[in-house]
Formats: sequence, structure tokens, C-alpha cells
Amino acid sequence: MGVKIEVFRMMLYLSFPVAMFWISNQAEYFEEYVVKRKREIYPPDEKMHRKELEEFKERMRDRKEQRLLKQLAVQSEE
Repeated sequence: MGVKIEVFRMMLYLSFPVAMFWISNQAEYFEEYVVKRKREIYPPDEKMHRKELEEFKERMRDRKEQRLLKQLAVQSEE
């Protein structure tokens, strides 16, 4: 009797994560969720918002470049 219960518990423990993985990785669900989320973040008709994001990324690149140049200058002085 104890072995049957253990086998049942093991099947339950293994089937639940596998079932959740299978359900969450259905292509239709995933595509719908991703497309909806992408449109929330990057609305297709807001070009100004996209321009602001591009400017922000450029500023971050410039800051990183300046920081790296400062580090190189300090290392070359040593």
C-alpha cells in the first residue's frame, strides 16, 4: 500500500510542473501575450515616445563612453 501511495505522489509531483510548463509554452498564448505586452511598451503610433527612448539610449551610450575614456586616461597615466 505504501509503494502505491509513493508512486502516486511522485506522479503528481512530476506531472504538475510538466503540465504548467506545457500550458505556459503554448505558441498561441505566448504570441498573444508577447504582442500585447510589446504594444503596451512600444505603441506603434507614438513616434515621439520612440524618439525619446532613442535619445535616452544615446545619452546612456555617451555616458558609458566618457566613463571608459576616463578609466583609460587614468590607466595610461599610471
